[in-house]
Parts: sequence; C-alpha cells; structure tokens
Amino acid sequence: MGTNDTTCPGPMKATSNGVFQGENPLHHALPLLILQICIVLFLTRVLAFLLRPLRQPRVIAEIVGGILLGPSALGKSSKFLNTVFPPRSLTVLDTLANLGLIFFLFLVGLELDPKSLKRTGKKALSIALAGITLPFIFGIGTSFALRSSIADGASQAPFLVFMGVALSITAFPVLARILAEIKLLTTDIGKIALSAAAVNDVAAWILLALAVALSGEGSSPLTSLWVFLAGCGFVLFCIFFVQPGMKWIAKRCPEGEPVKEHYVCLTLGIVLAASFVTDLIGIHALFGAFVIGVIFPKEGNFANSLVEKVEDLVSGLFLPLYFVSSGLKTDVATIQGAQSWGLLVLVIFNACFGKIVGTVVVSLYCKVPLDESLALGFLMNTKGLVELIVLNIGKDRGVLNDQIFAIMVLMAIFTTFMTTPLVLAVYKPGKSSTKGDYNNRTIEETNRSNKPLRLMFCFQSIMNIPTIVNLIEASRGTNRKESLSVYAMHLMELSERSSAILMAHKVRKNGLPFWNKDKSGNSSDMVVVAFEAYQRLSRVSVRPMTAISAMTTIHEDICRSAERKRAAMVILPFHKHVRLDRTWETTRNEYRLINKKVLEEAPCSVAILVDRGLGGATRVSSSDFSLAITVLFFGGNDDREALAFAARMAEHPGISLTVVRFIPSEEFKPENVKLEITEDQTGSCSGETRLVDIEAITELKAKIKEQESSECQIVYEEKIVKCHEEVCKAMNEFSRSNLFLVGKSPEGSVASGLHVMRSDTPELGPVGNLLTSSESVSTSASVLVVQQYVASRDSRVVGVLKTATKEESPVKDIESL
Repeated sequence: MGTNDTTCPGPMKATSNGVFQGENPLHHALPLLILQICIVLFLTRVLAFLLRPLRQPRVIAEIVGGILLGPSALGKSSKFLNTVFPPRSLTVLDTLANLGLIFFLFLVGLELDPKSLKRTGKKALSIALAGITLPFIFGIGTSFALRSSIADGASQAPFLVFMGVALSITAFPVLARILAEIKLLTTDIGKIALSAAAVNDVAAWILLALAVALSGEGSSPLTSLWVFLAGCGFVLFCIFFVQPGMKWIAKRCPEGEPVKEHYVCLTLGIVLAASFVTDLIGIHALFGAFVIGVIFPKEGNFANSLVEKVEDLVSGLFLPLYFVSSGLKTDVATIQGAQSWGLLVLVIFNACFGKIVGTVVVSLYCKVPLDESLALGFLMNTKGLVELIVLNIGKDRGVLNDQIFAIMVLMAIFTTFMTTPLVLAVYKPGKSSTKGDYNNRTIEETNRSNKPLRLMFCFQSIMNIPTIVNLIEASRGTNRKESLSVYAMHLMELSERSSAILMAHKVRKNGLPFWNKDKSGNSSDMVVVAFEAYQRLSRVSVRPMTAISAMTTIHEDICRSAERKRAAMVILPFHKHVRLDRTWETTRNEYRLINKKVLEEAPCSVAILVDRGLGGATRVSSSDFSLAITVLFFGGNDDREALAFAARMAEHPGISLTVVRFIPSEEFKPENVKLEITEDQTGSCSGETRLVDIEAITELKAKIKEQESSECQIVYEEKIVKCHEEVCKAMNEFSRSNLFLVGKSPEGSVASGLHVMRSDTPELGPVGNLLTSSESVSTSASVLVVQQYVASRDSRVVGVLKTATKEESPVKDIESL
C-alpha cells in the first residue's frame, strides 16, 4: 500500500515520550493510530447521521468516509496524507483493520445458520441461483471488456472469477439491515430475500475461495488445485473435529449462568488459529474465521454471550478502519477520460441488469407478484462490506489494478445506495395487505355485535408473560365458544448492532424471532411453551407475533398490526415495573413514549396495564382461576369501554366483578381542583354522553338480574360522594381487588374534582395515577387504564391510522388467519 521510497524508512517506535521531551507523537505508532481511529469514527458517524434521512445503511457512510480520507479527497493534500496516514503507519492500520475484520467475519458466520439453508424453500433457492448465475455470466463478459482496455496485464482465470463474484454477490448483513429499516424484515418478501441472500452468500464465499486459490503469484494450476483441496480439507476438519468440541463447550454454558471466561478465550483462540491455518494454506485469514462462525452452535446461551462480548468493539471501533484502509487504496482520479467513465457505466449497468433481471424473471416464474419481484430484484442487488472484502483481496493479490478497483468500489456504493429508494418506490405492501375499514374497533361495539373479540397484547420481555396469560384467561368468557382471538406481540428493538439480524433466522425457524439477550433464561423456549400450553388448555387462539423496529418507530408497527388484524383493543405494558420492595422502577423511558404514541394513533381502543403481579407468577388451571375485579365508573367513553371489558371478563366463572359508580351529592364541592394532567382534560359529561352512560348501567343491571341463571358474579354499587376525600376512601374499600379497570379520561363532575398533582404519567389519567402513585389510595392491585376509540375524537389523541395502508407491518405470524 505504501509508496516505493528509494530508502527503506526505519520502523516506527510504539510510544513517544511526549511533546515536552521534544518528540512529535505523530511520529510514533500508537498515538498516530489513536488519532487515525478518532478521525475515522468522527467522520463516519457524522456521515451516518447525515445519510439517516435517506434511510441508508451505515456501511454507505463508512465506505464514503474511507474514500474521503483517501487520495480521492482529503488525501490529495500530501501534507494531510503524510501527517495523518504516512506510508509507514499503513501496515499497522491494515493489520488492526484485518484483525477486526477476522472477528467480524466470525460474527457473520454466526448469522448464517446451515440448518436454515436446508429449510430454504424452492422459491427462495431458485431466486438465489438466478441471482448468482446471470450476474456471474455478466461479470465474466464485463471482464473481457475490461481486459481489452484498462486491465491488459491481469491474469485471465483469476480476473474472470473475481469479476463474476464481485457482480453476483449479495451482502447479507447489509440486506438484513435495509429490510429492517424499511420494516420488511419479517414479512414474506423479507423472508424470501434473506433466504436467497444466505444461499448467495455461501456460494459467493465458495467462489471467492476458488478465485483466491487461482490468484497465487506465479503459481501453476497444480498449485491452485492443492490450495483448493487443502481448503476443502480444512472445512471438513472443522465440521468433524472442531464442531463437536464447540458443542461440548456450549452445553457447559447453561441458560441463566454467566459464561466462563476461559471458554470465551478458547473460542476466540480457535478463531485466530483457524485464520492462521487458512492464511497458511494460501486462501485468506478471513475464511478460517468465517468457517468457525458457520459451524458454531447457534442454540443456547454461549452464542449470545459471544456476540455481546465481541460485537460492539469490533463493529464500532475496528471495522470502520477497514473501510478507511479500502478508501486509501481508492483513487477516483484514476477514472479519467470517456473510456474509463464509460466502463464505470458499463460495470454498474451489468451489475444491476444481471442481478435485477435474473431475480425478477425467476420470481415471476414462481408466481411472485410484479411489485414484489421488482423489490426482490433491487434487494438482491445490495452490495457492501462483503463486496469490499472481495475487491480488497483482488487488489492485494494483484488481480485488480487501481483503476478497476476504484470503478468497482463506486459500483458497490451506487448499487447499495439505490436499493432503499427503489424498493420503496416500486413496492407498496399496504395496497395488497389492507383489508379496508373494519367495524368493532372497541370492545363495547364487539359485545353489542356479538362478534369474536380480537385483542392484541404487547410485551417487552418474558417477565410480562404470566400476567398476559392470566389476563387472556380472564378475557376469554367461557360462555362464548371460539370467540376470542389473541395476538401476542413481542416488541424488539432494532439496535445499531449488526447481530440484530440474527432474529430473522429465528423467524424462519419457528416464526418467533426471540433472540433475547436476557440472562434470565431461554426466552424463546419459555414464550413458545407458555402460549402453546395455554392454547391446549383453552379454546383461545393465541398467535405469537413480533415487531422488530427502532424504538422511535415501533409504535407504527403496533398500530398497523392492530389495523391489519382488526383488533378491538391493544393492551400495552406500563413502562415501570414493581420491585420486590413494592417501589416502582422504570424499565425504559422509551416504552412510555411508545405508549403515548399508540394512544394517539391507534385505530382501536387502547389499554395500559400497570402490572403488580396479576394472578400470581404462574398460570393455574381454569377450575382454580379466580380474580376479584373492580371497575371505578365516573362516566364517559373510556369508562364505558372499561365497563364493557369487565362485563366480558365477568362471564368467566372464576371472576367476581364489582362495579362502583360515583354519583355527586347535592353538596358535592369540586373545590381545589388541581388536575394538571393536561393531555386529555376531564370535564362534565355532555347530555348525549350521560344518556349513553345510563344505558350502559341499565344493561349492566339487567345482566345482574339474569345472573341467577348463569355463572356471572357481578355486584353493582353506587357511591354518593361529597368531596374528593370520599372518592379516595371508597377506592380504599376495594384495595384488596386483584385488578382495577378504569377509564383514562373519566367525565363528570366527580372526575373533574379529583385531586391529582402534576404527574409524570399523564397516560394513566387521574384515576390511574391515584391507584398507582398517590398516597391517598393504598392498594397492591394491578390497574388496567382504558381509552376507547372514538372516530370523532381529535386525531392527535385517537383516530384512524392515516398511514396504515401505505406500508405493511413487519410482523410475522406463526399461522395466518
């Protein structure tokens, strides 16, 4: 990489004595490397921030940042280049970058599960083969055009294979990130794209190994054959000898226990040893790390722990150095004249045409709709880091000269950059998935229409599962057969970490991408067992789902899924949980923002569950199930929705329901009103609302009269109150209840007189805050705060999801309706 000097410069010392000793730190390896890393991190993160509105993956920012630091931009200044990236420092920089790349390729291998490749459907396999074959042929054709013009001295066989691989490759990690960003990761098109990309990736690495074997300097065909056979022998040795040892290690790292340090060190040592062997063979050190990652056991706690320990340092710190190393080799200025720019256009056209046309044709043959076929073609054209690895190996082996290297890097940037905009332009999943408007957006409407009730429960971790199962049991209404459908949605954050795409493999495996890094156990198994066991014990249809998205947009997934599944209510977990000492602890503040946005945008009713251990830590059988539920009724839409939900629960023989209606006395004084929960102001009921409230109470009384001939256990009480203190006193009378159902925005003069000082949880409303955080009311009961969907309500608070028909939810069901 360095320039050819007439005299060989002496080696750089590692550390300096400092400027006060008269030494320049930039003339020493360690301080210079630290400066290089800081500049690289700053530039790439700034570019990533600037490109975020364009929804570009971070790899684009890192590639562009590397080019900007190279001779194409800042590196044109010889003073800058010789000061920050002097030739003597490049060996250290390259070594560190490749060391980080070795461990990153190990993580990439971890992402590729060979078992998932066996389950790849014929459709995805056909698309993958087409996405490799046609662009590989175009790559060979392009190589002839390049060799006849600007690559005259390149060896024919290695150059043909390198060009074929470079044009046919699909960057699996980058593709998964793009799919997640545009919320297609767990949809059908995302599943096909990832499956095809996984097959493509494996095929590309095999072809690249062949290209490297052929590219030895001055080697005969017999030598290349020995290199290739030795590589195959290495792979077989890893499968039959190394893999059993790793499985033995994985078994000794049980769930819920920390992984021992010597197991981690042993594994990382195996990765480095495998890299040394493949480099010794003559392939490349990266192949050894990749093979170890592929054969590594994916199940269990060990893989999770390794990812957590290795990924952040490698992806965040070392990997950007590799892009800078590539950028320092890329000089766009070498592309001069009409011929060179024409060849750049030719390479880009052939890369796009071969990949897109091949994918689209086979997709249409497999009866994939045209818009999905086009989207698949654009997605499979994604390049990125793997492309750069191929190009750098070709450059280091002397197969690609500076001009061709620059052309191919620009091609990789262009094809990856255009993926997201083109997919969003041609593919509108909302058009095909929208089922139109639906009725029964509230439980009150559902009860009146006698239609099956559809509920969507959202949960953050396995800690929420027992309460969800108990609430489902309470909601199923044993007098109604096959009348409850439940969707249990796991909310998973899509972090910046590349390993977030490991969740996609879990989708293909069992429909549940619960790659949860909780140390409390195998969440995937626990969730699956919990819901499957409950389905067998009851007649309730429970469909686990998952939403994988950034915390800032995951509320869109919830709302769109509710619209698509025609849910009557979405039940969200409160953003705080109770400690053992009964005090509150915030889980994550982002969950509060999610709850607030869902309350504003949901296409149906919404409830927030404040869990204090509803029904105990485990689910008991239906015959032993019992809950005491209390509804605090003041008036208004939200209170009626809470009453309708409670009346549904009261059909269960184990539920005892008490409805407490608060009526102001003639002496009622709503003085000292300190209600400062301003998001939804309570107030006096309108005449129409009061009439509807009376109708709801009348229906409840009629049901109570009929309860002698049924299993319902409903008690109705009226509390005539004079002041706020009497309201709190009445609430304390029912403090032994298991669950309170209250409206978020109660209406009426009694509700307007509640003393609630400023609260940090306005989404719970005045009554919910009294039951959870006020000293006036002492209870350990869980609280369900309900907001009814009202179409005429201001769209900022609640309304029809305006964008629900524009994009499909990134949710994959275990079974479709």
